[in-house]
Amino acid sequence: MAILTIAAVAACGGPPRRVVTDIGIGSGQSIQGGFVGGAVPALGDSAPHVWTSGHPYNHQVHGVDVSRYQGGVDWDAARRAGVSFAFLKATEGADHSDPAFRTYWAQTRAAGILRGAYHFYYFCRSGAEQAAWFIANVPRERGALPPVLDLEWNHASRSCKHRPSPAEVQREVNTFISMVSRHYGQRPIIYTTVDFYHETGVRRINAEFWLRSVADHPRQTYPGQNWTFWQYTGTGTAPGFQGNVDLNAFAGSRAQWNRWLAARVQR
Repeated sequence: MAILTIAAVAACGGPPRRVVTDIGIGSGQSIQGGFVGGAVPALGDSAPHVWTSGHPYNHQVHGVDVSRYQGGVDWDAARRAGVSFAFLKATEGADHSDPAFRTYWAQTRAAGILRGAYHFYYFCRSGAEQAAWFIANVPRERGALPPVLDLEWNHASRSCKHRPSPAEVQREVNTFISMVSRHYGQRPIIYTTVDFYHETGVRRINAEFWLRSVADHPRQTYPGQNWTFWQYTGTGTAPGFQGNVDLNAFAGSRAQWNRWLAARVQR
């Protein structure tokens, strides 16, 4: 398992391509407290803000995560714009599947975008039940990215108000990970949010991490935590998408991305 900790690199110079807001970081051309640059200039943000501890824009590898709410997607346009990977919502709990999953799964493959499936965890069903549901709905496919387990408090849930203890979270998540790892031959990545991470001790679980941090760099939000993916905005914009989309950066360079893929795609 390859776990990377790569700091965001400084902004490059060159001809103006896009304005991103950042202070105290980078050496690009300054424009009203920001700079011009970015490794994937076609990607943007409909609600940009000032980054104080590092920014995502000069990471070389970016991707999206989607569910049915994205509606129709032109995946070819997304790939041409620099979307290198996509994580697709497949399942939730032990009885819900995303109605767009199979369509997106086929379309991303046809467009040549590397993709994986994620499961949204539900705290009123066991880890074993949820792992079995994910396995029943997501094909084991050569070249797919590792499965992802999405762990976050769902304050809007009308059917499940249970907030398990850290011990219960870790026990049930480890059961899910064990079952899914055996089936797909790759250990799942854990996606999590700031409050869930700090309240449940999920950092103790043996996994790669995909961290949500939309207001600051993960080094500030999750001190000392290794990470492989960074979800840096929920208001991103990208060719091929009709509205906002979550944008994510891989921790390393393009060469490190290729090495990570060699170790982590499904066989």
